[in-house]
Amino acid sequence: MSRQKNSKKEKIRLAVLFGGRSVEHEISIITGLQAMQAMDPEKYSIIPIYIAPTGKWFTGKPLYNRPFYRTFDASHPEIQEVTLLPKPDVQGLLVCKNGIPTQEKIAIDACFLGFHGQQGEDGCIQGLLEMTDIPYTGCGVPAAAVSMNKFLCKAIVKAAGVPVLPGIKVSKEDAMQSLAAVCRQIQSTPGLENFPLFVKPCSLGSSVGVSPALDLYALHGALAKVFQYDDYAIVEPFIQNLLEVNISILDGTPVKASVTEIPLTSRETGALSYDDKYMRGGNKLAKPSQGMASLARIINPDHLPLTVKAAITQYALDAFKAIGCSGQARLDFMIDTSKDQIYFNEINPIPGSLAFYLWDRLDPPLLYTQSIDQMIARAFEKKAMKLSLKDHIGFRAL
Repeated sequence: MSRQKNSKKEKIRLAVLFGGRSVEHEISIITGLQAMQAMDPEKYSIIPIYIAPTGKWFTGKPLYNRPFYRTFDASHPEIQEVTLLPKPDVQGLLVCKNGIPTQEKIAIDACFLGFHGQQGEDGCIQGLLEMTDIPYTGCGVPAAAVSMNKFLCKAIVKAAGVPVLPGIKVSKEDAMQSLAAVCRQIQSTPGLENFPLFVKPCSLGSSVGVSPALDLYALHGALAKVFQYDDYAIVEPFIQNLLEVNISILDGTPVKASVTEIPLTSRETGALSYDDKYMRGGNKLAKPSQGMASLARIINPDHLPLTVKAAITQYALDAFKAIGCSGQARLDFMIDTSKDQIYFNEINPIPGSLAFYLWDRLDPPLLYTQSIDQMIARAFEKKAMKLSLKDHIGFRAL
């Protein structure tokens, strides 16, 4: 591992990775651009690394320019294709010529991850980086994978004493064999006997593919919608008197919790849509979206009782620890106001916009630049701890 650089003359060579092969691709671009803008140029030599929907990796100055992505041109003279080989002795990216890696290297000391969704936030990229021995921000492979699997994640946090809704995971393969049998299985699950129900993908975010099911016919449609994006669907009760509350957790010594927020929806269903999250603050005819920061929200709501805030904070800390998360995560909770019951909904191991808007309302405030510094410092600490472990005992059984 390259040593962490502290002097002003020797900056940390930081690769910022974003984009990826996910339906949340454009939101990842926004998160990456926001993070690079907030980074301290005195501490970091920033190297933008964009993974296109094709899976190819690119770097270059035009990647700082937001409009460039709409008509992305890999042949632009300032754009280079690069690749990352799973070799710990390389410690950098190799420049490609005609798609083939060369000996030309772009040295890097650490990676800052801004991915959302599959093949980026879910442990895939993290696994590659583990092979390279390059420090990276955020969760390791197991925690990233668990966080993105909503059903498995809920089982783990439930075991840690965090309340969750009853639910069932159903597969696309089973539904293709007999949709009627799958629906019978759903409605025979305790807590799911009655409509309305809520259906969502097991391993996606950004409210892609989610919908309520008010009757059996709507359940068929909701499952079909999920299976356009994911091989598994989760079905849960639909909370009609719903209040959503989110909070962010930042790894460190000690682990910190942000203030809470209440996201506001424009839909009668009460469920946040993709447009609610990313388009309320911008559109093509006005200013552009600011990613998750575009969501209309009440930050640190005065009308939310202190006891509820305290309970959600503790549940979030417990869940973060149980899953084994690192870096910064946002945890989303639901309150059934008719019962005054809190439920864990999901965790976002790399939240949109890195949830920077939840930290500057702390007392004292934590600025986005400061939280980025803490995430990067933690990445070096984690890598140092891992490299201190033995990974070889010699040839003894051959």
